[in-house]
Amino acid sequence: MTNQLAMVKKDTVDVVAAKVKEFQESGELHFPAFYSPENSMKSAWLILQNTQDRNKRPALEVCTKDSIANALLDMVVQGLNPAKKQGYFIVYGNQLTFQRSYFGTMAVTKRVAKAKSIDAAVIYEGDSVDYEIINGRIANLKHKQQFGNIDKEKIIGAYATIVLPEDEVYIELMTIAEIRQAWSKAQFWSKGQDKEKEGTTHDEFKQEMAKKTVINRACKKFLNSSDDESVMMKHINKEDEEIEAQQEIDENANGEVLDMDYDEVTEEPKQIEETQEEPNEKQPEEPQEEVKEEKQSALEMEFVEEEPKKGGAPF
Repeated sequence: MTNQLAMVKKDTVDVVAAKVKEFQESGELHFPAFYSPENSMKSAWLILQNTQDRNKRPALEVCTKDSIANALLDMVVQGLNPAKKQGYFIVYGNQLTFQRSYFGTMAVTKRVAKAKSIDAAVIYEGDSVDYEIINGRIANLKHKQQFGNIDKEKIIGAYATIVLPEDEVYIELMTIAEIRQAWSKAQFWSKGQDKEKEGTTHDEFKQEMAKKTVINRACKKFLNSSDDESVMMKHINKEDEEIEAQQEIDENANGEVLDMDYDEVTEEPKQIEETQEEPNEKQPEEPQEEVKEEKQSALEMEFVEEEPKKGGAPF
């Protein structure tokens, strides 16, 4: 097993590290001041050794080397670290994918939009909410809340605020109906279901899940409207497209990740401490069949000019 892990590491981690270094030297990729791609990949490697698919098989055994390399590359290019819950490794059949958490989405949005802060709040029955619509945007939102109004069964909406450079504020507002509509797209939501089931994560932590949803929508609008053609944005867009496509095959995934609080995301120093994988959270339904076709390697599609060797990784 040790030799097998060493071979996988050589064919994935080491190759991705070399490719990232090449991007940096050519000026195609720039990381935040305190982001270390080497440390992030060390964290990822520790986590991957404990990651399993839906049938409890090790991800490093069942997933293709190309998909492992792609997942690691997606993580590093976006400047994210799984040890800080900025993303998760999900197994779909024999394919490994990296999916940003909303911590990661916030971190990327701050980088792309130069946002100073990203926050969210829940609106309850009895709260006073007043705002204006200026040029099609919500502005001057004023929210007054009495402590006695706080009740997860009486949530009527939520909003997120993104403070941009020069203190410009962007506000995203969603009703509880819109939030539930977003939740209904997930695999855990049954057909015909009109609200969260009692005892589920979305029921017990309804406030935090509502905040997560409205923050994701607000950040996504900034990421989608970015005209940055950098390597980072190409991977951000590619990941979003893959996540939407995978909604149709969620039954093949090893787990559903549910981020809870929304603490400030800060970059870590160079030195790394040994990390462990975050405990498994809510699991989706049993898988039906594995994904039939492997995704083409991101490295092959975007960054490798030579033809890949037959039967090997396209690096």
